Amino acid sequence: MGAVTPDDAREELLRLRASIDNLDAALVHLLAERFKCTEQVGRLKAHAGMPPADPEREAVQIARLRALSESSGLDPHFAEKFLNVIIAEVIQNHRQFLDEE
Repeated sequence: MGAVTPDDAREELLRLRASIDNLDAALVHLLAERFKCTEQVGRLKAHAGMPPADPEREAVQIARLRALSESSGLDPHFAEKFLNVIIAEVIQNHRQFLDEE
């Protein structure tokens, strides 16, 4: 990469930040769709008297996500932390459905 002027850098920053904003929007929409699905799972489990957490499923999901992360060039440790945050929220939501039963 050759010399970059401040104006060139600002223009490139605007372009990159617009891409980041678009990706953030996509992530939010994907998470919303994911939580719609997990809400259905939680309600089904509550109606069936099943526990909110499924440690076996969680372990499979974490292993799968770590493999996907490695093949995508994403730090698997970060991906696992991210999934753990999502799983904790899902379990909390599932517990609320049990309380509604």
